[in-house]
Amino acid sequence: MTTRHEVEAEAVELLGKALGGRFGHPEVKEQLARVQARPEADRRRMIEVVADRYRRETDTEKVQWQLLTLIAIAGRGLDALPLAQERIARLDAVSRTHTYWYGDRHEALAEAELAAGHALSPAVIATIRRSAMSAYGERVLTDLAGRLTEPVLNVGEEWAERAMADDRSRELLGYALTATAAKPSAKWEKGGRAVIEALGADTVREAVLSWLALVGRPRTFELERGQYEPDVNSAFDPYNANALRGLAWLLSFLPPHPATVRALGALVESSLRKAAGLGPRNPKVANAAVNSLARMEGEAALAELARLGTRVTYKGTAKLIDAALETRAAALGLSREEIEELAVPAYGLTGVGRVEYRLGEVEALLEVRGNRAVLSWRNAAGKAVKSVPAAVRREHAEELKELKAAVKDIDKTLSAQAERLDRQFLARRSWSYGPWRERYLDHPLVGTVARRLLWTVDGTAVGFADGELRTLAGDAVTEGADVELWHPVDREPAEVVAWREWLERHAVTQPFKQAHREVYLLTDAERRTGNYSNRFAAHFLRQHQFHSLASVRGWRNKLRLCVDDSAPPAVRELPQWGLRAEYWIEGEGEDYGVDTTEAGTYLRLRTDQVRFYPIDAPENRAGTYGGEYTMWVRDGRDRVEPLPLTGIPALVLSEVLRDVDLFVGVASVGNDPTWSDGGPEGRFRDYWTSYGFGELNQSAETRRVLLERLVPRLAIADRCTVQGRFLHVRGELHTYKIHLGSGNILMTPGDQYLCIVPGGSGASGAPETGYLPFEGDRTLAVVLSKAMLLAKDTEITDPTITSQLRR
Repeated sequence: MTTRHEVEAEAVELLGKALGGRFGHPEVKEQLARVQARPEADRRRMIEVVADRYRRETDTEKVQWQLLTLIAIAGRGLDALPLAQERIARLDAVSRTHTYWYGDRHEALAEAELAAGHALSPAVIATIRRSAMSAYGERVLTDLAGRLTEPVLNVGEEWAERAMADDRSRELLGYALTATAAKPSAKWEKGGRAVIEALGADTVREAVLSWLALVGRPRTFELERGQYEPDVNSAFDPYNANALRGLAWLLSFLPPHPATVRALGALVESSLRKAAGLGPRNPKVANAAVNSLARMEGEAALAELARLGTRVTYKGTAKLIDAALETRAAALGLSREEIEELAVPAYGLTGVGRVEYRLGEVEALLEVRGNRAVLSWRNAAGKAVKSVPAAVRREHAEELKELKAAVKDIDKTLSAQAERLDRQFLARRSWSYGPWRERYLDHPLVGTVARRLLWTVDGTAVGFADGELRTLAGDAVTEGADVELWHPVDREPAEVVAWREWLERHAVTQPFKQAHREVYLLTDAERRTGNYSNRFAAHFLRQHQFHSLASVRGWRNKLRLCVDDSAPPAVRELPQWGLRAEYWIEGEGEDYGVDTTEAGTYLRLRTDQVRFYPIDAPENRAGTYGGEYTMWVRDGRDRVEPLPLTGIPALVLSEVLRDVDLFVGVASVGNDPTWSDGGPEGRFRDYWTSYGFGELNQSAETRRVLLERLVPRLAIADRCTVQGRFLHVRGELHTYKIHLGSGNILMTPGDQYLCIVPGGSGASGAPETGYLPFEGDRTLAVVLSKAMLLAKDTEITDPTITSQLRR
């Protein structure tokens, strides 16, 4: 028989081995198993030894937690374990975390509560479930999670809590949770259809769409984020994500419906929104939604896939979208490009850019104006009214809901179509005249974009005015054979200027820069270097902004981490030309936490050369810390030298350098008005000054030429002049110089720096500038907004600005 002293000695020995978080160590696990096999009296004596140590409060908080856990493990199956209130408090702390390491064994505390007849809080259950999903075969934890079947979903996400409160949800959510594969199997589909049949298709659609509308909203309660943990409060709950995947699959089994397509598209974009330290919130959910869209018949699903194809940059999901579109194209015997063109819906528009609806005695006009859809109203008397008439809200609520949804859909599609057309310059795309008119010029929606662009018909440049395609001379062009997008790179300067004046004369605002598009020709310095360009070297860019912008423009890039790793340069592949463009970049800085995020991703990049290679050339790579790029030559392949710049087609060179100029212009730390101190330790002060007030790049030069024509029409024209690199603005207190490249400001006397943050209370809202020849130049808007503000500097009330004006 074991003496009390021996039991207590064994307890002390166990404490020595277990503390320090070693519950998962084989030796500790073996000893704990022996303890659990002892007589109850011995176990209780050992537990009391541990409890006494806890009560002395001489240990750290972490050790105190481990003592509670040790009591729960040793006392498994026993009632009335000591320190019950302390155990509850510890579980409450666990409930505020996203997950815990399985070696901490907090599930033992939960099991002790259950053994005592107490229910676990939903938040504790949520943490246990999430932890079990990454427990790597730890059976005790996964078995407990499997037994915790209520609530059916994890709390903390608004959509899940709303769904669980819905009387229709139990069977639907329970089945959706079983969606753990990449695609629904035949067996899963059969079961899903049975669930739908039992509840009714309309009931399922109404319920699921109402839940999906809430996906991605802020958590109903925040979780505590660990020091090196990603932003768990912006991530999807991984347990609930399985249910989202299942709900997306179930929608594909329903009869096609525009609202279903809309919800799945929104789910893709919400799932791919990035969370700090994590990346896309949940690509598996996004992929499930794409797969569901791919399974659905009809124009609406195809159109949504085509729209997502222009927006999604996450590689795995983009591949699924591409595959779905290619499959549809092959089935119809069409090219991928033709599928994308045919997929664009009209959204009920009866003419190009407009449709009228009659709702009782009220007339609604849905009209495309520039890059957005506008809904306007006329009452029974035919008088225009600003807000939705009460009769429409009362008697036509469903039609009103659909109209508002159509406005949102049109806005998204307009943006996607403009981006798609902007990428056609390098696609070497041409069209037969008849199909082109049908799919572009006369299409109810795409026509609103196409009619604001310049084209060539059998080599003759044309624009759309007065209901017809017209040449510069005003002659109508009503037929032809081949159509292409017009580009200024191979046009005489006089023709380019003439088309700019034509656009202005006809008040055409282009959806992106075309007539005013920057053209990048070879410089003497590039002819000397031969096979690389240094035109955009030695800049410092905000990495995440650069990465996002590069993805949108069709470049492939890898985020640089401050680790011992290598990465290829930013790459744009041009299969139609057999070329690969590279922009050489490297991580900047070496101070972890200052030059990087908490997760170790560089905040900034340093830029270097632009090069061109054959598309199948071996990959170049360089260390993420920096250093030379070297070509990875394997499998007996030979090194490939970069191509001479003189051999790169002028259109390719110009468009690639324009992309790179855009990256620098948007992502450079030099255009950040808050960085006048030079950033961390002042390291970037010289660069910030030279970039923020230095020579103009090509896009800024285009801006200068435009402002010379635009300024005389402004309400503040008598106070503004364009001189060299600056727009000079005469206020009452000072004269200001706004740099046309960065938007940064100097003021008299002595060229003092004036910091105005775009979007702040002092410079908010779009400037009233009248006609602009193109959309999308954010810096132009910033320059004009600041000019409007500073011309009336005595009316500024923002203290962050007035304090600078009076110093």
